[in-house]
Amino acid sequence: MEMLNVNIEGKEKKYEKGTLLETIAREYQADYKSDIVLAVVNGKLSELTKKLKEECTVKFIGTDTVCGIETYRRSVVLLMIKSFYDVCGEDNIEKLLVDYSLSKGYYCELYGKTRISGELLQKVKEHMQKLVEQDIPITKETISTREAVEHFRKHKMYDKEKLFKFRRGSNVNVYKINHFEDYYYGYMVPSTGYLKYFDLYAYDEGFVLQLPVKENPSSVPDFKPQHKVFNVLKEASAWGRMMDIETVGALNEQIAKGKIKDIILVQEALQEMKIARLASEILNRKNTKFVMIAGPSSSGKTTFAKRLSIQLTAHGMKPHTISVDDYFLNRSETPRDENGDYNYEILEALDVKQFNEDMTKLMNGEEVEIPEFNFHTGKREYNGKKLKLGKEDILIIEGIHCLNDKLSYSLPKESKFKIYISALTQLNVDEHNRIATTDGRLIRRMVRDARDRSTTAEETIARWASVRKGEENCIFPYQEEADAMFNSALIYELGVLKQFAEPLLFNVSPESPQYHEAKRLLKFLDYFLTVNSELIPANSLIREFIGGSIFY
Repeated sequence: MEMLNVNIEGKEKKYEKGTLLETIAREYQADYKSDIVLAVVNGKLSELTKKLKEECTVKFIGTDTVCGIETYRRSVVLLMIKSFYDVCGEDNIEKLLVDYSLSKGYYCELYGKTRISGELLQKVKEHMQKLVEQDIPITKETISTREAVEHFRKHKMYDKEKLFKFRRGSNVNVYKINHFEDYYYGYMVPSTGYLKYFDLYAYDEGFVLQLPVKENPSSVPDFKPQHKVFNVLKEASAWGRMMDIETVGALNEQIAKGKIKDIILVQEALQEMKIARLASEILNRKNTKFVMIAGPSSSGKTTFAKRLSIQLTAHGMKPHTISVDDYFLNRSETPRDENGDYNYEILEALDVKQFNEDMTKLMNGEEVEIPEFNFHTGKREYNGKKLKLGKEDILIIEGIHCLNDKLSYSLPKESKFKIYISALTQLNVDEHNRIATTDGRLIRRMVRDARDRSTTAEETIARWASVRKGEENCIFPYQEEADAMFNSALIYELGVLKQFAEPLLFNVSPESPQYHEAKRLLKFLDYFLTVNSELIPANSLIREFIGGSIFY
């Protein structure tokens, strides 16, 4: 019996070679606030089903982390899909699609002979709970890519068959609960007994699998429908189906066939049509003087605002663009967060009083000198930028708080037209592996910040949690109050961003705390065939991130 020295959170202990990480995790579970679902062994992220092979350092990962909760949520999806196949029967299911994020869960659609109903969802939920009680192992089997194609063709999971057609690796990891097998992009928990928290809600033509979040991983939040966001996502998915590009495999097929130029032109035309429609809608609101634009980081707000200005100009208006960031308090007056860092995300970081005084004067026809914030000195400056609004003039105001009426409390409601913009991707990896909109935005930001600000991928990833926290607090609670929504995602964009992002991600050192996230993103981008960036029009929204925009 060979014994190995194992360092766990600074404590040395001996374990028999071949001991499961899950066995050790159970021993240390009481020291963790949330359920342990993964481990980092000698700096490498590992599933708990791995065995000790050598002396090592081990750190456990709980569901109160991004990595941990995503592992949990991914595993519940497998549990849910198996349960649907068990309850409905494989012959009655054509496709079960995990479509996109909604509320704190995933919106899903069922295609085939069986229809979604409250009764069906209750049966599936009870079956899921039964499998949790049975604590069935979730096993992983590595098979060849060719075998995977044959397996998923047999199971009528044609999106996976198409995905693996373009896979560069020779092997594929398939996960199983009993005899039900599926492919997932990412790690899984060891068994169904870990998956205690979930719920199912009928919604629209499908249903929502509601799941915990890392801030409270041991309870399921209430389902709160987001009707406006949902309708935008639904429209994008319908367009993807119409173009027969719902998944990465389908997109890769079109690229391989040399059809990407047409796809780019159609997507760009569609966005321009929607911007023109928004301009018309604004004009039809006769009292509108302020177009308020808000959205999460890297949604393309700047390019969108410029393209909207062009459309308004074409309609006979005189648009003027203002950034709310120019109303930042001087840095010495800026509030700090719990870590002592300047908190630029909160409303209190802005001179809201001065903003309202200036906007009210402009609405009343008075001339106002608009400030400019100098980010190098941390001070607001007045450099002679004067503005006065006539009958045809309209202000386009961009900032993360623009949907929050506390920012513009002095302005009449009828004078404001609020637009929420976000990159809500309509593309999925396959029918069961969705692409998080946050991943698309993170890659956009990484590419842009490396080009414009000489920021490394490591630095961008490190700041991302803080950025996301600001979005959760300051933007998402107000998105349903928007008068209109604009989806800035382009179906082809990850194939373009890939060539810019990969060198940045490969530069993240294995010793970096951001290494695991960089590696995950590299694996994700590996699914995509590259799209030639020279095909992208100069006014495209994606040019804001890769460079070459006509607007800058």
